[in-house]
Amino acid sequence: MKDLKARILAAVENDLEEIEKELAANLDPHLDLVRDVAGHLIFAGGKRLRPLLMILAARACGCNRQCAYRFSTIFEYLHAATLLHDDLVDGGAMRRGRPAAHTVWDPPTAVLTGDFLLARSLSIAASAGRPELIEVIANITENMSQGEIQQLHRKGALDMTEQEYYTVIKRKTAVLFQGACRAGAMIAGAGQDRQQALADYGYHLGMAFQMADDLLDYTQTGEALGKVPGADLREGKLTLPVIHALAKARDDDYKLMCRIISGSGFSREEFETLVHLLNAYGGIAYTGARASEHIGLAKQALNGLEATKALEVMHDIADYALARKI
Repeated sequence: MKDLKARILAAVENDLEEIEKELAANLDPHLDLVRDVAGHLIFAGGKRLRPLLMILAARACGCNRQCAYRFSTIFEYLHAATLLHDDLVDGGAMRRGRPAAHTVWDPPTAVLTGDFLLARSLSIAASAGRPELIEVIANITENMSQGEIQQLHRKGALDMTEQEYYTVIKRKTAVLFQGACRAGAMIAGAGQDRQQALADYGYHLGMAFQMADDLLDYTQTGEALGKVPGADLREGKLTLPVIHALAKARDDDYKLMCRIISGSGFSREEFETLVHLLNAYGGIAYTGARASEHIGLAKQALNGLEATKALEVMHDIADYALARKI
């Protein structure tokens, strides 16, 4: 795991440095307050995976233009916008080890800063002179907002189905990965076949990434996560480990799990009991298996592309998405 992460970071070190520069240079708000609020989240860390995927997809199609770094910021700004909005909607108190922006400033300022980042993404996309790129960005924002609405509408629903879960994570996570990879191919001037292959990789990677992320809520400490373990459940989000375990649980355990989940809050001991039941009824293992299937499909989508260093890194990222601990 450590060797895989080190290999990826060594391969993309220069790319990450360039992305970081462009994130600072292209934010360009008129108000210092907007820069402060956006920067509070954007420069608090983060893997820069979404802009990196755009760069790698472009490079896999033969594009090495410096301007690609500028366009890659679109996908980090979009991601940051959704986090600002989601933290407020969900009542999240921590993000990336820092107090959530809406608790440092105020909810209206956080929401409007998220709106600014969405608009900034579209402005940068428009500067590429490719209407199809704007269409990709618009499609991403439509899907992400509807995914959040669907999740909010089903908040705390104990009858949440596996298929509903897949629809939510597709809209909230996978379409952004998918769009970043498609956009990279577009910037490179690649044909439809390569665009679709890279978009398919991004989609399946995004699905697996979110499933793995949902697992972390039940397998990692608050220090590692940068937020309180069990945050998803406290926010009323039923993810696949819980959905599967509820479907398999015996009547007495089912009632116990429902009581813990439905309570106004749960103790550390109750959470540990729930995690034990998730393991006992296969929720953790099942989620890992479904994520692994998507990683296999992500790699398969790249099979028809010419072998390059960028493609090698994309294979490594797929492996890391499944194996990561934080």
